[in-house]
Amino acid sequence: MHLGMQGHRGARALFPENTLEGFVAAAALGVTAFELDVGMTADGVVVVHHDPALNPDIARDAAGAWLDGPGPFIRTLRFATLQTFDVGRLRPGSPTARLFPDQAPRDGARIPTLAAVLAALPEARFTIEVKTDPPHPEATASPAELAEATLSVIDAADAAGRVVVEAFDWRVQRHVRRTRPDIRLAWLTRPETVSRLWWDVDPLPSVAAGVAREGGPIWAPFHAALTEDDVREAHALGLSVLPWTVNEPKDMRRLIAWGVDGLISDRPDLAPGL
Repeated sequence: MHLGMQGHRGARALFPENTLEGFVAAAALGVTAFELDVGMTADGVVVVHHDPALNPDIARDAAGAWLDGPGPFIRTLRFATLQTFDVGRLRPGSPTARLFPDQAPRDGARIPTLAAVLAALPEARFTIEVKTDPPHPEATASPAELAEATLSVIDAADAAGRVVVEAFDWRVQRHVRRTRPDIRLAWLTRPETVSRLWWDVDPLPSVAAGVAREGGPIWAPFHAALTEDDVREAHALGLSVLPWTVNEPKDMRRLIAWGVDGLISDRPDLAPGL
């Protein structure tokens, strides 16, 4: 399955992450596929945002002041309240600003709805991460509730054919598979989530074997934890492999040489052709 180069949270090394302005700017550079994250507000609006709470590295209040620390959980705010926060610039001196010094600000950017992003880029493909936090279930909507709300937005946009749904919390994908077998699924992993807490199953001999048992078709591992043998095993099991946050050209070339089926990157502009 050819998954191509996907801009992570739009292209967050270049533009404000998970913003409509960022997605549109990345698309103008030629990016045609994106990875993004979704949560849900107190009044049931599915929004595009990575963290369960407002992130002080990117969020300013209505008066333009940076948040002193993590803000309230998205799930506790109504959408209208959420729209008072500006997420179009990195806080100077913050860890995220140091990580992405080339990010171009877009002052006035707001946290968008998933519906708005799908509508703005009707030809683009999206890998949609449904964000839950099994160790902290109070931080988000439940896996089934958030999955159902996300599917409703996808259906309203007639976008089922151009999306993949993924999560670290595999209860999300299991729910989608039971209720909507037409939706393609990716199974996210990183070393700290390969546990019964996240999978809700006993571990198997390999992560790829676990994904194959769930039915695949896509395994989305953290790129630094992936080996060439892992890719070979996954392909033998009929899986496509989509590593994430591959930002260095040397790593892109190595993984492409291993035969991965796509890449997720904060710097999609640096990628060789896939």
